[in-house]
Amino acid sequence: MNKQKAKLLIMDIFLLIILVALDQFTKYTAVLKLKNQAAFSIIDDVLEFNYLENRGAAFGMLQNQKIFFLFVAFIFLMVIIYVLIRVPQDKKYFSLHVLLTMISAGAIGNMIDRIRLDYVVDFIYIVLINFPIFNVADMYVTFATVILVFQVLFVYKDNDFNFLSFNQKKFRELK
Repeated sequence: MNKQKAKLLIMDIFLLIILVALDQFTKYTAVLKLKNQAAFSIIDDVLEFNYLENRGAAFGMLQNQKIFFLFVAFIFLMVIIYVLIRVPQDKKYFSLHVLLTMISAGAIGNMIDRIRLDYVVDFIYIVLINFPIFNVADMYVTFATVILVFQVLFVYKDNDFNFLSFNQKKFRELK
């Protein structure tokens, strides 16, 4: 691994730490200020902070499936690490680093809650559309995934992901 690649991966780790810390700080603050309290309106009939202990996934699905969620998150993180290590240093892939780091931070933030508390702390509620209560880690995953899908569909070309293809020649050399 060359110096430029190492610097990029260190930047990924630094960003990951900042994002996870921000997520955990917001959840800690939510527990202190919102737990056992009435919802706190930010914008009347639009947005409020409303404490929830979520033992499921998005929209409350798969309640009490902690081991399953941890396993899936671990697999996703391993795939992301693999991609980040393999991605070329070309500037066109910089956003890929940021987006995958955001997705990782969201997964790790919620994993920390599941391991430590057996549930995920959610507290942001969009009243206007009655959207399920969510947290900062969920925002990382959602926003980054939407942008990543957009980029894969409209920005990157088919051969831009050749770095992920399995190199038969290298495999034969390993045997």
